[in-house]
Order: sequence, then structure tokens, then C-alpha cells
Amino acid sequence: MPAVAMEQIVSLSKRRGFFFPGSEIYGGLQGTYDYGPLGVELKNNIINDWWRTNVYERDDMEGLDAAILMNRLVWKYSGHEETFNDPLVDCRSCKSRWRADHIDGVCPNCGSRDLTEPRPFNMMFSTQVGPVADSGALAYLRPETAQGIFVNFANVLATTSRKLPFGIAQVGKAFRNEINPRNFLFRVREFEQMEIEYFVMPGSDEAWHQQWLEARLAWWAGIGVPRERITIYDVPGDELAHYSKRTYDLMYDYPNIGVQEIEGIANRTDYDLGSHSKDQASLNLTARVKLNEDSTARLQYYDPESRRHVVPYVIEPSAGVGRCALAVLCEAYAEELTKAPPPEKLQSVADGLTAFLKSVSRSDKLRPEHRDAILARGEAIAGALTERLPELEPLLALPGADAIELSKKLRGQAQPVLDEHYRTVLRLRPRLAPVKVAVFPLKRNHEQIVATARQIRRHLQGELGLRTVYDDTGAIGKLYRRQDEIGTPFCITVDFDTLGEGKDAAFAGTVTVRDRDSMAQDRVPIAELEAYLREKLR
Repeated sequence: MPAVAMEQIVSLSKRRGFFFPGSEIYGGLQGTYDYGPLGVELKNNIINDWWRTNVYERDDMEGLDAAILMNRLVWKYSGHEETFNDPLVDCRSCKSRWRADHIDGVCPNCGSRDLTEPRPFNMMFSTQVGPVADSGALAYLRPETAQGIFVNFANVLATTSRKLPFGIAQVGKAFRNEINPRNFLFRVREFEQMEIEYFVMPGSDEAWHQQWLEARLAWWAGIGVPRERITIYDVPGDELAHYSKRTYDLMYDYPNIGVQEIEGIANRTDYDLGSHSKDQASLNLTARVKLNEDSTARLQYYDPESRRHVVPYVIEPSAGVGRCALAVLCEAYAEELTKAPPPEKLQSVADGLTAFLKSVSRSDKLRPEHRDAILARGEAIAGALTERLPELEPLLALPGADAIELSKKLRGQAQPVLDEHYRTVLRLRPRLAPVKVAVFPLKRNHEQIVATARQIRRHLQGELGLRTVYDDTGAIGKLYRRQDEIGTPFCITVDFDTLGEGKDAAFAGTVTVRDRDSMAQDRVPIAELEAYLREKLR
């Protein structure tokens, strides 16, 4: 069962080093997050899987890494200077700012309806290029990676001799000055995009649009976000971006946040190449574009079969790395019963939960919507306490729960039961797991056991390229739980049997390999570890 509350993912991410709030020691900077030791591995694994699938495993794709800073004219002719706006309103009561289309006329912070009239707010971050801060030095941090592909279309075509259809893939940073960044990694001001611009002959665009929809759904399923968890939103005409003929948004149901976009797949027609071309009147464009008086190139393709120049149509699959990582973590997250708690301990927690919910229902400190949310979730947990006991922590993290005095007592009753009888596990696909293998010595001050364990770690990581960690900071059971929590598929323990000093001589030269998902353990000869792990991780 995937995560039921975003608080579970936020807590795990901070505790284990996936993501940290940006500039945290100075109070943070809203809408920015740093990728920690595990987060950067997860991010790189996602990007590598995306790149391998879309570039290395296809015969019709090239890669690109365009500059973040671009000539201001790029954003003039792409339409961003004119149209990349959100409607901004201020709450006169509490002075907070919001996107008007997200709040339905009511301030989410204080509930006031005393709002200013909406006004357009351009979300591009502006900066200055060069030593003199005048209008001629104005530039922007790119709000998307796509335009770098479009302005390099002729360069890629000339240097690769590609024929239509073909695509250009790019992964890189983008920046948007969001009015109200929120929901953890979902809406931030600095993020990374994985984008493809796939160029096709006009008239074949609709068929290619459908093909890319199916290809992208297959990729999401392959990284652990199954098809049944994704809703396809065929964007209505009145909601389409100015460049789009048709767009499919892939929507994922995040806990707490709800159904939100994780990828867009747009048919951009000939708008982009046409917008950045000179002599537009001679190009037979179908899209309405801004008259370009500054470009030095015709971004077109010579079709040898028809012996004519055409401006290709473009299909664009575009996904955010952060949103992808968040969806993958939500799907992989599980809190599982490992052994049944004693009835008397479970009853103690049940009594504490009943008392807590009774106190919530009587409290005048809570806003009605907070009280209702706590009661609804708490009663659901109470109805199946053995299975849903791990949901107590996110329950106590809901807004207003800490105002109830009994919350501390309930947490104290539940935590020992959770520590002893449940485990948190990330069932990440092995190729996405930040750590592939963890190696433990049974006894950390035994010289030969430690030396053998460290040698295995060096071999697996240095020679086989498997991200491997060595850990001797606790008992084996505790180390297993730690690796379960970060999604490590396999743990290897070096013990006295490995050295031939155990009770069973047949185990000499072998190690214990423990599987994350089944918790089953195999004795594997050290000489066969490489083949064993490669087969399991494939």
C-alpha cells in the first residue's frame, strides 16, 4: 500500500537524507530544496533511467545540454515575456499572496474574502548579464529547457544528418518565481526537467502524439508508478497553452495534495520552430506566431522524398525530476507488521487513541476543518489498529494535533510498539535504489571479519559499479531496518561462519545475503556474489 500521508514521506526524507529545506540554518528559502546523500543518488538514478530509455534504447534521439542563460530575444519570440503569467492576489487581512485561480476567492491562510483584484505576475526570474545594469543587459533564468532545444534545431540537424522523425532530449535546471510554492517538492522555484522535443512531418503528428503517450505510461510503470495509479487528462481546448494543438497531462494521486500533473505530453505543432525563424511568410506555418524581426535562421527541414522544405511539428513529453521522485517514493513507501504486538500493548494504544480523539472532539482550540480531518483519519485508524498503527505518526502531524495535550502521551504509547513490531520499507525498483548493497560485519572489532566485509564493499562498488555502503554502527537487526527504510535491495553480513570459525564448516567462505522485500536470507559463496547480485538486480 503506498503512502497515505505526505507527512510520512517528508519525515523519512529529512530523517534519512533524501531532501533538506534549502538554506535551512538561516531559516530557509521558500520553494527551494537540497538533495541529500540519498536524494542525489535517487535523482541521478531516475535521470539515468529516463536517458537510457529515451536516448540509448532508441535509434531516433539525440542529446543536448543548452545554457541556462539565453538571449532575451528567445523569451520574447517564444511568448514567455508576454504570456508566462499567473493571476496574483493579495489578502488585505493577513497580507499573504496567492494565485487567484488556486484559492476560489478565499484566503487559505486566514479565511478572509477581502482580496485585491487579480493582476498578472510574470514568473520568470530576471537577472543582468555583464557589468552594467541597464535594459540591454536584462536576461532571464530559463523557465523551461525546451527553448534551448528549439534554437539549436538547425545545429543538431546539420551535425547529425538526422531525418524526420527524430527527437532531441535534454535534462536540466529551470526556474519559476512561483507566487506560493508549496506541497514539498511538488511546487518549487528551482527544479529539474526531463524534456523531449520530437520532430515529425506535419500530418503525422497525431499518430506520434498517441505513440508517445503509450511510451511514457510504460516508462512510469517501469519505475514503479503503475498505469492504474495514473489518470490521463485530455486538456480541454479552453485550457490549452497558446502553443498546443492537444495536450495529455498524466495525473498522479499524491497523498494530501490530491490528483496532480506529473508529466505533460503536448502537440506543439510548428509554433516553436516557426516563432524562432526568419522569413516566416515563406514557411507556410499553421500556427499563429509573433512576427520575428531578429532571427538569422530558417528552422526548417528539407524532405528528400517530397523535395521540399517543411517546418516540422513537435511532440513534447516533459516531466519534472522532483515530482517524479516524489511519486516514486509515495508508491514505494510501506509500513509493515513484522510480528503481532502483545494484545495488552495494542489495547493500551487503542485506549490512548480513544482518549485523544475524544479530546479532539471537545477542543475549542481547533479550526473546524482541522478537527474534522483529525477525527476522520483517527477513526479510520482505530477501526483497523493492528494494520494501520503506523499511521498514528502522520495523524499526530496534522494541523492542530499538537494543540491536544494527549497527543504526546499517545505518541509515547505507540512508538515502542512500532519500533519492535513494524518496519518501514521503501520497495524501490533496484535500479532506482540509492544504495544497491549494504555490507555489515557481525562483530565490528574483529579484525578479519571487518577486513573481509570492507574488501567485499570495495569490490562491489569499485569494480562492479554497484553503490555499496559499509555499516557497523549497530546490531544487525537495527542495520537491516535502516537499509529497509532507504530502499536498499540487499544486505550482506560477514560472520564467523564466513571465516570457517562457525558451527557449520560448509558455510566457510560464504556470507548471508538478506532480501529487502521478502526478508529471506541465503548463504552465498563470496566467489559467486557477483553473479548472484547481478541476476537479482537485473
